[in-house]
Amino acid sequence: MNLRNLLTATAIAAALAACGSATASDEAKPAAQAKPAAAAPGKGKMIEKVVKTEEEWKKILTPEQYHVIREKGTERAFTGEYAKNHDKGVYNCAACGLPLFDSATKFESGTGWPSFWQPIDPAHVEEHTDRAFGMRRVEVVCARCGGHLGHVFDDGPKPTGLRYCMNSASLKLAKAE
Repeated sequence: MNLRNLLTATAIAAALAACGSATASDEAKPAAQAKPAAAAPGKGKMIEKVVKTEEEWKKILTPEQYHVIREKGTERAFTGEYAKNHDKGVYNCAACGLPLFDSATKFESGTGWPSFWQPIDPAHVEEHTDRAFGMRRVEVVCARCGGHLGHVFDDGPKPTGLRYCMNSASLKLAKAE
């Protein structure tokens, strides 16, 4: 490797480390070994984990919710309860109730799934590399229960440029009064 390529590779590695991008070693970690959710600066405390057996989850979730949240399924586009919902309120995790997204950050993405440009608190969601179906995506899970919520993409609106594309089955709207 010549000096130019070495410098470029070093700069790329430093940039990836600085922005917290996943590395090959991060991708190899199973979700159960994911680091605990830390509190965001100026936000609440550490997130206490909710751990249940699959049988316990099956008792409290509908079959569709169980498939999406526990088996990492995806509801069909344009079929979810919140895809075109414009009610004001907070979208909580349907499995454990953790507040995830505020309706003020919801936008019409045209994808058929509820989309948000940021979570209520970055510590309330975790992101993991998802290589299913031959694609490389970033899966979003609830930081409290580990339930699958959807994926995040970098084609959203300002100010973040992110699109948190969530499954309605993973969410429960607490309407504002």
